[in-house]
Amino acid sequence: MAQRDYYEVLGVSKTASGDEIKGAFRQLARKYHPDVSKEPDAEERFKEINEAYAVLSDQEKRSVYDRFGHAGLKGVGGASPDYNVDLADIFEEFFGFGLGGRGTRRAQNMPRRGADLQYKLELTFEQAVFGLDKEVEFTRDDVCSGCQGRGAEPGTSAARCATCGGSGEVRQMRQTILGSMVQVATCPTCSGAGETISTPCRVCSGRGLERKVHKKVVSIPGGVDTGTQIRLAGEGQPGEHGGPNGNLYLVVDVKPHQYFRRRGDDVQLDLNVNVAQATLGADVEVPTVDGPAKLKIPSGTQPGKVLRLKNKGVPHLRASGRGDQLVIVNIEIPKTLTIEQRKLFDQLAKSLGSEVKPQERSFLDWLKDTLGG
Repeated sequence: MAQRDYYEVLGVSKTASGDEIKGAFRQLARKYHPDVSKEPDAEERFKEINEAYAVLSDQEKRSVYDRFGHAGLKGVGGASPDYNVDLADIFEEFFGFGLGGRGTRRAQNMPRRGADLQYKLELTFEQAVFGLDKEVEFTRDDVCSGCQGRGAEPGTSAARCATCGGSGEVRQMRQTILGSMVQVATCPTCSGAGETISTPCRVCSGRGLERKVHKKVVSIPGGVDTGTQIRLAGEGQPGEHGGPNGNLYLVVDVKPHQYFRRRGDDVQLDLNVNVAQATLGADVEVPTVDGPAKLKIPSGTQPGKVLRLKNKGVPHLRASGRGDQLVIVNIEIPKTLTIEQRKLFDQLAKSLGSEVKPQERSFLDWLKDTLGG
């Protein structure tokens, strides 16, 4: 059977650009690769596609083919050319992974950013509200002070790996239905480094890195809350092959307060007042994050009433101004009374009468029922 035209095999015109040829090959190789295709002739089609691409992707071979056709590519004695194809290159370029670690080896030689680190930063309620300059202590890897990152004991040096000759890769030629294939894998002796260390550094055990404790004063802005992250650029793990350091993230954890709790940028405080203060009204002193402040309890205050102290809350983290302090009033009923207090309450009870009446439903209750909430 006569060989099909290579342009016809890839489905491109004779004026197709290199990118068009590569795109066509990529699409067909995905479709007809024997490991993924269920087509009965997938192996033969893939071999034909691979052979066409091997010629048309090479400018010199393509030029010969355009002038003389298949005959121009024949070897001495009429033998067909044997195209050595590195499957690792094809898979890595077109399918996103390598065979036997080829992609891993290439990645190992590229600069890589260091890993990020996290540090739990505990703050009191007041520290989170107002911010502060705080010294943090964290541990990370640094270049070894003993070997300056080389991994070998000072006075010794790493030797070229005898298994891979310093390339970090081992290759094995094998014959398949597609022709001669090269399988590439990361060198098992040096793990892709290309070097072996006979005398590891005593400080870092050959890692080239050692753990060190660092201290740094960090400015914590007012308004942070539990879960807030503060990024310290370049304070993470060191990069590899000249890559930049990672970052250090301080994750804030605010301790509970004896009186205050936070709702957004507002501070909430539960305040107990007695019956007389709620009934008659009173001027009282309440705690705030800024210190004691005066608060007016209106006469006739009911349980659950919320009173607001403007600008006594938490500073807005990314804007000017502050939240408020919300004082939630609770009326404290005395459990024990003196004889005089009981007499006074008896007199009050007689003047108020003994009639009781059910609580009327509020508009809000009616609305919840109507809306099904």
